[in-house]
Order: sequence, then structure tokens, then C-alpha cells
Amino acid sequence: MDNQILKGQAALVTGGDSGIGKGVALALARAGAKVVVNYAHNHDAATEVIKEITDIGGEAYAHGTDVSHEGDVQDMFKFMFEKYGTIDILVNNAGLQKDARFLDMTLEQWNTVIGINLTGQFLCAREAAKEFIRRGVVEGVSKAAGKIICMSSVHEVIPWAGHVNYATSKGGIMMMMKSMAQELAPHKIRVNSIGPGAIQTPINKDAWDTPKALEKLLTLIPYGRIGQPADIGNLAVWLASDESDYITGTTIFSDGGMTLYPGFADNG
Repeated sequence: MDNQILKGQAALVTGGDSGIGKGVALALARAGAKVVVNYAHNHDAATEVIKEITDIGGEAYAHGTDVSHEGDVQDMFKFMFEKYGTIDILVNNAGLQKDARFLDMTLEQWNTVIGINLTGQFLCAREAAKEFIRRGVVEGVSKAAGKIICMSSVHEVIPWAGHVNYATSKGGIMMMMKSMAQELAPHKIRVNSIGPGAIQTPINKDAWDTPKALEKLLTLIPYGRIGQPADIGNLAVWLASDESDYITGTTIFSDGGMTLYPGFADNG
């Protein structure tokens, strides 16, 4: 196990069975947190994440939940409280894409993405905040009563044609996060977002799976490499720790410079 900066804390990672969520769950466990790994459909993948965590001496459970359904979210938090008694860290990571040109986008595609990516984060954050306020700050565990980390994207600020539902969900996460942070700060609850850029995960495999695709992608990344789930996991650990105790209401982009609009690097 690595530096136990989160020892004694309980974390919930939604969409923790693959990609960025898996990277975050593993990083939190290495930092000493006990983890509930939420998944939507892939029980086998979630079980594998649990095994990887227990193999390094950590503690974790898997729970299948559709985060867009209020009753299911409430049941998931009951499960977490049965296992760990409380929650200290919520990582709102569950998300998906259903891409289409704007004129061809169906209401089902719109509602599904908004339901998981935005409403799901609202429902989970609300349940976590209720518990943070009920319990308050626990001396010796954390300076904060609780930490909420919303997984956003560079597309909370960069428009994305062909992905209007996804970009809208991420822009909504930005304002939801800031509004929650403003309201919850007096309760010693910190709320922040991580804005990943291009991260090498299954959701964007077409963008990096061939040398030609990767070369094209790297033209958007001034730092010259694609990100890894561990990059986001390490940032999540820091945001969940007391080292970032004075930070709330902020999106931190981990994107290799994608939000620097590299198309203007040579004066446009």
C-alpha cells in the first residue's frame, strides 16, 4: 500500500468498474480509503476491481446501481452505510456517451446522457451531503465533513459538435458543482470537479487505438501524450485529502493542455 493519506475514510466511486473510475478507485484504495465500487451492468469487471484492491491489502465492495434512478441511489447509500457506517468521499464518475449529429439526436439519446451524467451526480451528491451534515467533521479523520468530487470534462468549456448531449451534461456539472460548493461550504463540505482531457479508456478507444488516430489526437494535446486513468486517480486522492482543504468550487483540468486551445499556438 502507498502513503495512507486517506486512512480511515470511506469512499464511493460511481462507474468504478472501468476506465477513469477504476483508476480512481484503485488510487483511493492505495491511499488507505475503503471503497464501494459502483457499476451499472458489468458485474465481472467490478469484481475484478475489488480483487485488485484486496490484492494490495485494501478493502472494497461492489454494488450495481443505475445512478439516474433515485430509489436505486438511495439503496446504494444504505448498502454503503451497512458496510462502512458512513461516507467521507464521493467521486461522481459514472458517465456515458450516446453521440449523434444535433439534427439526428433522439430524445432518448438526450435523456439517457443527461440522466446518467448530470442527474446521477445530483442524486448521489445529495445523499452524500445529507450524511456529511448529519455526521459533521470527525476529528482525526479529515478537516472536512465530507468531500464530493464531480467528474467533468474539458467539454465543460470546449464545445463539441456531434456530442451536444454530452457537452451539455458536462457544462451542467460545472454549474451544479459550483452551486453545491457555495451552499455546502458552511457545513465544511468541499465540492470540486476534475476535468479530464483525452484519457486512454474504452469509452474513447477509436481516438487512440491506431497510430494514425493517436497522431491526430495528439495535435490537440500540447503536452504530447495521452492521459492515463492513474493521472486522474492521483488528482482525486489529492482533492480528497486534507492537502487540498482550502479548495472548493473549482474544476481542475487534467488535460495535457487541451484547454489551452492549441490551434492558436501559431497565432491561429
